[in-house]
Amino acid sequence: MINSASIQQWFVFRVTYGREGKACEIIRQEGVRAYLPQKREKVVIGRVTRTLQKPLIPNLLFVYCSPTQADHLVKKHHTLPKFIRYYFNHLILNPDGTNPPLIVPEHEMSNFIRLTSVDSDHIRVVDPAKCHFRDGDLVRVTQGAFEGVVGRVARFAGQQRVVIVLEGLCAVATAYVPSAFLEPENSTRKM
Repeated sequence: MINSASIQQWFVFRVTYGREGKACEIIRQEGVRAYLPQKREKVVIGRVTRTLQKPLIPNLLFVYCSPTQADHLVKKHHTLPKFIRYYFNHLILNPDGTNPPLIVPEHEMSNFIRLTSVDSDHIRVVDPAKCHFRDGDLVRVTQGAFEGVVGRVARFAGQQRVVIVLEGLCAVATAYVPSAFLEPENSTRKM
């Protein structure tokens, strides 16, 4: 019998403003896997233009650990409880009337990491309501920088893009992807 307290899952943590990098570093020092999606942003300071790494999704950090480890990090760690909390799943209600912590399924998270790891200034966090989705069938990108990403084809900002959705959290769009680089995804799992 598998102990559910030892099963590792992708938890989403809310981090106080501007401390995502620090929280990620502390969690990694504990030997726990953490992922902080980032984007490049040009900032002009005086006459100097600098390119900085900023969080793609401000105030959020993704942590792969067991529920016991997650509780320790959020409640009992000597430093972290001051600036991290669970991000709750507002689509589910526990019997006691509370929302459980948001957990991202492994296949969705690996797809999300694949997309957000690409070095592109054109990856965007988008509002799914502003995307004009084609049919709804899943596609796989077969070539280019986004090769292997699975999502839905949508028009966003006047371009054809592939959008992946992390249920209860956000949607992220690739840069422009030509139709020749797309093929239907034969998998039966939902993204």
